[in-house]
Amino acid sequence: MALAARLERFLARKGISYRELPIDQVTSLDAAVMASGLSQDAFIQATLLIDITGVVMAVHKFDSSLDPDAVHQLTGRRLQPLTARQTMRLFGDCDPGFTPPIGQAYELPVIVDEDVILADQVVFSSGTDHSLIQMDGRSLRLALAGAREGHLVIRGPGNGNREALTLEEVADKLQKLYRLPPMPALALRILRLTANTDATARELAELIEFDPSLTAQIMRYARSALFNYPGQINSVQEAVTRVLGFDRVAHIALGIASVRAFEVPRQGMLGMDNFWRHSLYCAFLCQIIAPRCGAEKGLGYLCGLLHNFGLLLVGHLFPAEFDELNELREANPEASMHSLEQQVFGQGNGQEILSVGHGAIGGILHRLWQLPDPVVKAAGVHQQSGYHGEHENYVLMVQLANALLKDRGIGDEFNPDDVPSLLEGLGLQPDVVEELNSELERVAPDLDALANSLSS
Repeated sequence: MALAARLERFLARKGISYRELPIDQVTSLDAAVMASGLSQDAFIQATLLIDITGVVMAVHKFDSSLDPDAVHQLTGRRLQPLTARQTMRLFGDCDPGFTPPIGQAYELPVIVDEDVILADQVVFSSGTDHSLIQMDGRSLRLALAGAREGHLVIRGPGNGNREALTLEEVADKLQKLYRLPPMPALALRILRLTANTDATARELAELIEFDPSLTAQIMRYARSALFNYPGQINSVQEAVTRVLGFDRVAHIALGIASVRAFEVPRQGMLGMDNFWRHSLYCAFLCQIIAPRCGAEKGLGYLCGLLHNFGLLLVGHLFPAEFDELNELREANPEASMHSLEQQVFGQGNGQEILSVGHGAIGGILHRLWQLPDPVVKAAGVHQQSGYHGEHENYVLMVQLANALLKDRGIGDEFNPDDVPSLLEGLGLQPDVVEELNSELERVAPDLDALANSLSS
């Protein structure tokens, strides 16, 4: 028999047309795809998942991997892959490893990726090790009638299974395996100055004026329409005392000086241009959220400004993989950034430690650079939804700012956030969102101009 018995009966009963494609006997679906001589893009596959409620079949393109966060968002369930033994119990009429992606034939609930539903033609396993099925899009949609549709995948090659590492292990391995960039000398001097409660505006100005480029950036910032200062500003000290204040100048100077530790391309969704735009917008929001929830305004600004430094470290250490991550981000706008990082850095090539995500990596770097604890924590766990713990206000501020920026297409994440929960965690009322968005509208052109000047 060329088809698995239950599949054949189901297709006949439903009157669904298809074409059998005989192939030489093979040992895996991968081998069947190769033996067919057809493009991988034409193939779909089934991934079987389970939780305490039962089994679900996820149907997606062969050249894609399931995004666990997207599956959870669609189903509300934390599903795990079935073992081979569990699969064979359900598909006793199939050869091992050749599960047909038609769950309805086996009375299983099905979720299906949107790319599959839109396909004109598909090829998939017949349940046997010596044939495939070709089906047009209309017939496939009939076969999958009743399935829940959504965006489920990361497009690109699969990455296999990995063992989780603790952050302590990651920090240890990072320092042992890679030459981490030290904090640039100027940034270190600025950081030490800010730790001195007796430091003056003049001392900060003199430190900044040692660097002509940094001086120009601070002067441009102070003269921008963000502050609408009516008079002339002729020196960094005047920018500090008349317009920006000690903390804001120190923090923006610290950010600019620190970025010089990294070599990262400007282009792409994760490039330096978008990094600065995201960081400045997030910092602006955090500084106006902070007083509303009992946090320190300057520290909130610094948390927003530096929370994404882990991306720069990844780009600096692994330029080729960073380019791949950049491409995956472009191709998978609805996938979580953490899932994409696991896709790129979890393939057993010695870089598995980076699959913990750029947030954790950035937190480790900030700790090594001895930045303030709230900055370390905001960077380290800003990818972790539902966070409760140390410096919680600062973490939630960054998460809320990022959530609001997604509506403007700013940042590296575009999957939805639970804004009401973030507001509740910060003790804020829902109407604050309108106020924050109004403030953003007012300053957006100036933030864009400043970001452009910083990345050039």
